[in-house]
Amino acid sequence: MFWERNYFGDLVPAVHAVITNNYLRGAISGLGLVNIWFALSDLAGVVGRRADNAAVPGPDA
Repeated sequence: MFWERNYFGDLVPAVHAVITNNYLRGAISGLGLVNIWFALSDLAGVVGRRADNAAVPGPDA
C-alpha cells in the first residue's frame, strides 16, 4: 500500500512512524472528503446561478 511504501518514510524512520499513524491517515481522508463536499456545493451553486440566468428573459424579449 502507498502509506507503507513512501519515499520519505523510507528515508527518515521518524517520518514513517508519523505517516503510518491511523489518526493522521483518517484526518487526511477526512480533509479529502470535506474538499469534495465543498467542491460539489460550489459546483451546485454555479449550475444554479446559470439556470437562473437562463430563465430570466433578456432585454430582447
